[in-house]
Parts: sequence; structure tokens; C-alpha cells
Amino acid sequence: MLSTTPGLARRLACAVYESLLLGAVLFVSAFPVVPLLQATVPGWTTPLLRLWLVLVAGLYFTWFWRRGQTLAMKTWGIRLESAGGGPPTLAQAWMRFAYAGLCLAPLGLGWWLALLRRDRQFLHDRLAGTRLVLARISAAPSTTGSGRRPD
Repeated sequence: MLSTTPGLARRLACAVYESLLLGAVLFVSAFPVVPLLQATVPGWTTPLLRLWLVLVAGLYFTWFWRRGQTLAMKTWGIRLESAGGGPPTLAQAWMRFAYAGLCLAPLGLGWWLALLRRDRQFLHDRLAGTRLVLARISAAPSTTGSGRRPD
């Protein structure tokens, strides 16, 4: 069974949900760091906080991408895999994170290119050697009232 690429509307909805989840993660991760940074030289507070938040975001995404899906991706039935079909490597996950940020910077040009590409994949996925596919939903074994699986 061939994997199919999720539609752009599904990926956009997933990205909106992902931004809400990531916002919460970054908000909580800033709590222990802000008081520490206030003790440093004032000119360094903002750059260090930004660096910390980028690191936390990178860890968040690479952790879940290595397992195939973030919570938002699970919700919207999207899975990340390497171009060969297996789970992405740690290097691919970090490269995807870095390339996604770079592709987003020029008004999201790398993301908009998915509209023009035949396979509808983002530029950062192509560069990192990954792809987004519709997640296969495996049905849980059903049971009868007696607790046995039907034959």
C-alpha cells in the first residue's frame, strides 16, 4: 500500500495546532530560565532567552519526529518518515528543523513551494531527506462482551 501525501489544508491545520502546543511548551520552559538571565548583563538577556527557546523547540520537534509524529501530527493523521520509508534519523530530524526555519524566514517561500511541486512536499523535507505521509490507522482488535476476540 503506497503512502500518500497529506493535503495542504490538513498540514496547515496541523501547523496551527502545533503552534499552540509549541507555544505552551516554550512558555513553561521560559519560567526557570528568565530569573537566571536577569542576573546576567542586561544586553545578553534577550539573545540568550531566544537561543534557549530555539533549543527547546528543536528538542521538542526532534524528539517527536524521531518517533514519527508530534501530538498535532497524530491528531491530524500525519506521519514523518525518511525518504526511504523508515523513521527519520536524528541528523535528519535536526536538519529538518533547521531547514524549516530557514524556509520560513523569506515569507515562507520554502513552504509555498509545496504548491508547485508535484509530490506536494515542503522544500525543507526534500533537503532533509524526509517526507510527510498520511498515517496508517491500525484498528485495535475488537472484543465481544465475553472478552474474547471474535473469530
